[in-house]
Formats: sequence, C-alpha cells, structure tokens
Amino acid sequence: MAAVPQDILDRIRSLERQVRELTGRSQMRPALDKILHGDITIGEGGQLFAETPGGQRTFIVGQTPQGDWGVGIGREDGTAALTVGDDVNDDAQMIRIWNRDRDSQNVIVMDDAYSDRFLGRPWIPFPMYPTANAAMPGTTSWQYAWIGRMPAQNAVAVLNFSSIASAGGQARITYVAPGNSERLLETWTLPANTWVNKTFTVPLDDAEWGDAVLFQIEHRNSATTGAVETRMFNAYTRNTFNTGEAPDIPARTAAAAAAPAASEEDLATTPESPVEPGLRRVDE
Repeated sequence: MAAVPQDILDRIRSLERQVRELTGRSQMRPALDKILHGDITIGEGGQLFAETPGGQRTFIVGQTPQGDWGVGIGREDGTAALTVGDDVNDDAQMIRIWNRDRDSQNVIVMDDAYSDRFLGRPWIPFPMYPTANAAMPGTTSWQYAWIGRMPAQNAVAVLNFSSIASAGGQARITYVAPGNSERLLETWTLPANTWVNKTFTVPLDDAEWGDAVLFQIEHRNSATTGAVETRMFNAYTRNTFNTGEAPDIPARTAAAAAAPAASEEDLATTPESPVEPGLRRVDE
C-alpha cells in the first residue's frame, strides 16, 4: 500500500471542515428587527400590528379582513386613541381622537362625516349679541334684536330663542352667507302676550371653513302702543348628523372639485400631496 503523507490527509480534513462551516453559515438568517434603508410597502391586503405583551394592539395599518383600509393608534389598555378612516361612510376618511373613558368612549375631536371641509367636534359657541332694541316699545318697523357673526367652524348652526309682543307682532331670522348673500329663513307671527319659542338648525351653505357667516334676528310690534322682546337661549355650531344637513358647496369649491385630478407624477413632485383615498377607521 502506498504511503500517503500525513500533511495531505490533514489538508483534506481541513477542507471538509471549512466546507461544513460555509454550508452552515449559508443557512443562517440575520435578526429581522431593523430597517436601515429603503421603504416597506403593504399592498393588496394585509396589516401591520404593534402589540403590547398582553396582546393589546397599539398600532394598526393596512387592510382589515372586512376590506377596510385605515390607521389606528390605541392605548395599552385597549382603548382607541386616534383613528383615520370611518365606518359610517366608505370614503369619508374621518380623523377622530377618542377620550380615555374605557367604559364610555366618545370622540372628542374629529372632522365632519358628511361635509369634507368642516370641523365636526368640538362644537363651537356662536356669539349672538343683543341690540338696544332687543326689548323695544312703540315702533311697528322692523328692528334688529340680536346679531351674531363668526368664522364658520362646524357645518351646522343651531339657534334657540323666544319672542313676545304685548299687542302682537312679528319676528324673523336671516342667514347671511359669505359675499353678503342674504337668505330669509322664516317670518312668523307673535300673538298678543304669548311667548313664541323657536329653534333653527341651519346648514352653513356657501361657506368655506373660516368664512364669516352672520345671523340676524328682527322683530316688530303690530301697534305703537305695544312692546316686543326677544330673548336668546343658546346658539352654537355642530357637526352634521346625516347627509341632508351637509351645507351646499360654494361655487369656487365646486369649480375646484371639477378640475382634473393630478397624475401620479404630479403628486410625486408636489411637496404637500393629499392623503391617499380609500382609508377608513381601523379601531376593532
């Protein structure tokens, strides 16, 4: 038998060992707990979750099993904190901030479900101011009783007041939209010595968010021997409760809505691109 030098066998064993090491390392995977460069895309379904050790989801983004798209931020006790998206309208894309009351969660800040341009909550007081003729004897001509003007915040105004005339009279209310477009809402009769209560719920038609809107309440006597008085109880603006309360869109907004949509290339070069459509609330 031919003699094989010991150093050749040693070299073969060394080579085999190195092959085994290389083979083993090729099957190893690095820890996937960092993203150092590039983007991550979740498309065509699927969600990304962040959960506490107890299983409470504190962050959700993507498409739910029901087909909704949205973003949800929760607290570690399981209550919702902030959600983007809406389960009322598929395309409303509402933003909502929730209170921390676990037993009775309510939205405390949101935009409007049925009017894209207005604040939904909180509701805002509408300042109405009495004139010198809020309680007025003698005259039978129309006189201003209460006037209020403020920048539009919520989509709908609610005014509640009451009028009385000792010998009978009339009262009326007017809404003045931006551009001094007056709209008489109603004129009504005041029977002698009888309080007449009125509540008006008025969508702020033809107003953008921040545009000044005006309400005017007027009254008059039927006879020069009588007196008339109007008392304001409350006035505020609130979110819409249904599609029928959504205010009419101003002409300039309608023209903008009719403009061609921006292409993907345009959006890619625009510093403030709009939020991608199709997101809804994810707070399950």
